Amino acid sequence: MTPTRTLQARLEAALFDLDGVIVDTARYHYLAWKGIADGEGIPFDELVNERLKGVSRMASLELILERGGRAYGSVEKVVLAEIKNSHYVEMIRGLKPDEVLPGICGFLAELRQAGVKTSICSASKNAEMILERLELTPLFDTIVSGNDTSRSKPDPEVFQIAADRFGLPGRACLVFEDAYAGIQGAKAAGMLAVGIGSPEILHNADLVYAGTGELSLGDIRRRLYA
Repeated sequence: MTPTRTLQARLEAALFDLDGVIVDTARYHYLAWKGIADGEGIPFDELVNERLKGVSRMASLELILERGGRAYGSVEKVVLAEIKNSHYVEMIRGLKPDEVLPGICGFLAELRQAGVKTSICSASKNAEMILERLELTPLFDTIVSGNDTSRSKPDPEVFQIAADRFGLPGRACLVFEDAYAGIQGAKAAGMLAVGIGSPEILHNADLVYAGTGELSLGDIRRRLYA
């Protein structure tokens, strides 16, 4: 794909999704959601799970329950969401620093050395705990999580909050995402977006890398800001 170039913008802030970009907690989400779906007799597989990436807990639950054969009351939904989160939190308590995805620590250090501000922009309400477990908290200037937002991606709210905290316009921010919905949100916020994963899935990104180990500030500047 041909990346979008901008001659006016400068890269002043890098905004990172958490799951699938900083650490692979997607498998823990998958197992926790599958436990809920199995208990309700609802089909659940990796294709369904793909729709949940970057989506809030309650919105994810709605996507799962819509495949069920009955209507669920609001209290039932809250209980199911809490059960899912309890299972997920129990699993991620064992996270260790060596589970940070390849190249991320070096890339974050490169950004900070270059004076680029950094933020987590995640729908997860457990983002702060995850970063503490991974010993990454000092590498981010701010954290915007599901505790700060009322709307999930593809709504741009999470990215706009980070930009506002930095006092920057959207064009000065670059988003790193592994989900189509997340890139949609970045675009809605007027930001460029780097996809991590498959170009076929993340075709709405300005630039796509197969994995985090390929991230390079020099390459990104050359391809998006030259």
